[in-house]
Amino acid sequence: MTTEISDETIQQELEKGLYCIGCGARMQTTEPTQSGYLPMSALKKSLESDQLLCKRCFRLRHYNEIQPVELTDDDFARILHQISSTKSLILYVVDVFDISGSLIDGLPRFVGKSNPILVVANKVDLLPKSLKANRLKQWLKDQLKDSGIDPVDIVLTSAIHPQNLDAILQKIEDLRQGQDVYVVGTTNVGKSTFINQIIKSTMGVQELITTSRFPGTTLDKIEIPLADGQKLIDTPGIIKSDQMAHRLDSRDLKYALPKNEIKPRTYQLNDQQTIFIGGLARFDFEKGPRSAVTAYFENNLPLHRTKLVGADEFYQKHAGNLLQPTEPNLGPLVKYEFNTNEKTDLVFAGLGWIVLPAGIRVAGWAPKGVSVTVRRAMI
Repeated sequence: MTTEISDETIQQELEKGLYCIGCGARMQTTEPTQSGYLPMSALKKSLESDQLLCKRCFRLRHYNEIQPVELTDDDFARILHQISSTKSLILYVVDVFDISGSLIDGLPRFVGKSNPILVVANKVDLLPKSLKANRLKQWLKDQLKDSGIDPVDIVLTSAIHPQNLDAILQKIEDLRQGQDVYVVGTTNVGKSTFINQIIKSTMGVQELITTSRFPGTTLDKIEIPLADGQKLIDTPGIIKSDQMAHRLDSRDLKYALPKNEIKPRTYQLNDQQTIFIGGLARFDFEKGPRSAVTAYFENNLPLHRTKLVGADEFYQKHAGNLLQPTEPNLGPLVKYEFNTNEKTDLVFAGLGWIVLPAGIRVAGWAPKGVSVTVRRAMI
């Protein structure tokens, strides 16, 4: 007969420090709205079953339900700063579909300038297969350089469907030289999914760390022991609040975060034409010769072409029906104008991009606080 764990024993364990195996938050039983919360009765059952999940991770894992927590950007920055005093290998995971949302400017300052950074470019299966690996790596290297990051190498992968995991693991082993490995990145780049693949490959344990399409799933450092006594450490994703994903509810996130290879959509446009990107954003071709533009967005996100004249009225009339999805709480769209002098991507942060030719004037519209920028074309 199993003896039930007493409340007093659990309280003593809480004071020593119990941590959620899903998100890394310190467990507690008194503040339901804060990270690591689990009612005392549920905590008893979790300790007895050796599956210590906070209420948030339990609901996320079993019901795909997200609950907000009180962590701030400063909390994430504080955790990253702790790495700078260590001698470690840094695995910097980026999302190739959302590079602008993946970049952490001045990352070496956070994690220690002497610590080598290996960039893991995730979600390559979302890009067209015609994009050559060497071209993508060079393009990524240029983007990273602009953010003050000089990696020792860049590896391409898909954390969901890894085909080169053994080679990546060998590269990690060669580079870490017996040191700890910290995995860093912004929210929703697939860090925890990538780590779960490593754990599955090396230990045979499945889905140890909570993963989801919701931003900010990991809430504190999660330490996984390695065979030589060192640790693989998952860190919380830095939240970049200018990404569209942070403005969408769970029902509409599927339109911003693709799961399958993106099918490019090309339009032959005259100037004074507009493309609405669902009800979330808008592209105006203001001036220039007839041109082909190619859109890269989640395949199920509808695009609608119309005339620039009357586009404001069109949006007011059709937002929420013809133009879907639309989130009323996003507020009015804000306009950003650009002139292109080379082949250029017009990027809607966390949503996708449109490839433009040189020599035209365009405008991108997005909800206030969501970035619209230009960059040298990826494809």
